[in-house]
Parts: sequence; structure tokens; C-alpha cells
Amino acid sequence: MSGLRVIVGCKRVIDYAVKIRVKPDKLGVVTDGVKHSMNPFDEIAVEEAVRMKEKKLASEIIAVSCGPTQCQETLRTAMAMGADKSIHVEVDAATYENLQPLHVAKILAKVAQDEKADIVFTGKQAIDDDCNQTGQMVAALLDWPQATFASKVEKANGDLTVTREIDGGLETIKVKLPAVLTADLRLNEPRYATLPNIMKAKKKPMAKKKPADYGVDVAPRQSILKVEDPPVRQAGSKLDSVETLVGKLKDAGLVPS
Repeated sequence: MSGLRVIVGCKRVIDYAVKIRVKPDKLGVVTDGVKHSMNPFDEIAVEEAVRMKEKKLASEIIAVSCGPTQCQETLRTAMAMGADKSIHVEVDAATYENLQPLHVAKILAKVAQDEKADIVFTGKQAIDDDCNQTGQMVAALLDWPQATFASKVEKANGDLTVTREIDGGLETIKVKLPAVLTADLRLNEPRYATLPNIMKAKKKPMAKKKPADYGVDVAPRQSILKVEDPPVRQAGSKLDSVETLVGKLKDAGLVPS
């Protein structure tokens, strides 16, 4: 079990505290001049990989991000948290807007093969598109076992025992390595990168690649037709009695007269 090599996917997304604004052409959201940060679920995945290294379960952590030059900041954050090195798969801004989970999954699968990884770790989903697809697609492309929505990961006789969050509660499964894991919210609480580690991260190696280096075609397979703000919820009102409420429901045609 010692000496595991872990690949962690790190997506750069609009910060969770930013109010999202739709572009005037309604084909996307405004990203220029907007604060970005690492996808929170990916941050949890990085933290869990670092904890595995601290427990001597992992020997090396490689952070990977696909996107424009600004993604390098996200990778530096991952390395400041404890990742050993990183790979930036550079995609120009225009192409990045149409980069889809399948593209990223193919790149991560190729990186995992090239780096002879034992674990590919991602967040369960990104908070910008909420697709929840990349981890599952990586597992399918590599034909590896998968343990998604992980809230606890433990060593168990050379395998991993993973507790998953499911609709009905919790499910515990055992997966053989190599495997793909996706992190759920309650897996851990990520650490803050300290200033000394932020400085050290600047000296850690970052390889720069292109999708073509991995033989991946990033031409979009689907197109965005329209992006809209959610409808504004109408204000409610307080009523004096049940009779008044029933009367209003009848007037609205919501209950039979």
C-alpha cells in the first residue's frame, strides 16, 4: 500500500461567494474581473490526498488543471496545500468555455497512465456546472473501480474501504487499486495554506502541456443555446385566517370551489 501515486484534478471556478451574472448575449456567465478559486470539492480531494501522504499511504501527489493561464494559480494553491508537483494542460479562454467533462476525463485518464498513478482523486462535482461526471468518466475510460461521493477513506488490507454518501444515508464499499475516487463535502475540512508553504509552492515543478500532447480532441460535442437567470420568486403575504387562505387558493384555481 505504500508508495501510492495520486493524481488530483483541480478546477478553477468562479468563487462560491461571488454573485453570478449572465452575459448580455445569454450564452454564458460573466468571468472577466470576477474572483476565481479552486473548486471546493477539488480542494477537499487535495486535502485528502495530502492526509494520505501524511499517513504514509501515498508517496507523491500530482495536481492537474485544464484551462487558461490563470489555472496556474489554482495549481500553486494545491501545491501550497501539499501537492508535490503539478501539470497545467493549457487551453485558451475561448476553447475553455466549451470544455466538457468528457474532454477533461480523457486528459486525466491519459495523465494517470503516463504517471503510472494508483489513484485519481477529483471533487464529486464542480460548483459552476454541477455536472458530476468527470470522475465517473475517468473510471470508465481507464476501466478502474470507482468510489464516488466519498465521506471517508480508509486503508484495508491493500484495498480501500470507502464510505459513500447516498440518498438513503451511507454506503460502505471496498475497492481494489488502482481506483478513481470523488470527494463529498463531509470527507474533510481543507487546511489553509501557510505563507511558508505558499512560498515553497513557487519552487515546485509545474509541467505545461496541451490537450494534443495527450491525443485529446477538445472540439465541443454540444453547444449552449441559452443561459438565463432563475425566475425571481414573487413575494409572499401574511393572511389573517384559514378562510382567507382558502378563498385566495380558490380564486387562483389551485383548489376546487
